[in-house]
Amino acid sequence: MGEQKRKTVAVQKHQTEFIFGKKNYQWMLIGLGVIALGFILMSGGGSDDPNVFNPEIYHWRRIRLAPAVVLIGFGIEVYAILLNPNKGK
Repeated sequence: MGEQKRKTVAVQKHQTEFIFGKKNYQWMLIGLGVIALGFILMSGGGSDDPNVFNPEIYHWRRIRLAPAVVLIGFGIEVYAILLNPNKGK
């Protein structure tokens, strides 16, 4: 009796199923790419000399566009996590 239980438990352990499907991982990679693009857009604008102010740091791209792109990337990540991979089956 105890021998049979151990065999069924061993068989059940080998039948694992992933939570995320291929579609989830594809959307996650797209989201990571968008977040990375946002941080790349945010970079730059500094000055080599600390005594000189560079107004380029307040450019529209760094203040408005880049944070919006990063937030869109995080939204894509949330969508990728909540996406049901078994919906089409």
